Amino acid sequence: QVQLVESGGGLVQSGGSLRLSCVASFRTGGRSAMGWFRLAPGRGLEFVAAIDWSGAVTYSADSVKGRFTISRDNAENTMYLQMNSLKPEDTAVYSCAARQYDSISIGSSDYAYWGQGTQVTVSS
Repeated sequence: QVQLVESGGGLVQSGGSLRLSCVASFRTGGRSAMGWFRLAPGRGLEFVAAIDWSGAVTYSADSVKGRFTISRDNAENTMYLQMNSLKPEDTAVYSCAARQYDSISIGSSDYAYWGQGTQVTVSS
């Protein structure tokens, strides 16, 4: 059973930064693409960013491009989301997810494994 555990969320002022981590119980060297999604009250599940196994291929939602950076360290079985210039509209529960294949996707239904999520709150 694959387990994903997120950490790094919290309360930050507008313009601030946070770095989220997602530790996987499986070897990320197992060639699994991974991604970040977020869920805010009144909004559906939203794709944030995705990364392939090598880390060479990434894709981010337009709403976070230039502010958020996804990366991974396969030796540490960990994926990261560096979030800079945070805005109040970034407030959400952020969840990491892993696919069973090494191809990135923006569709939540393409991800087989999910973490519990970590709350990010950005105050104005």
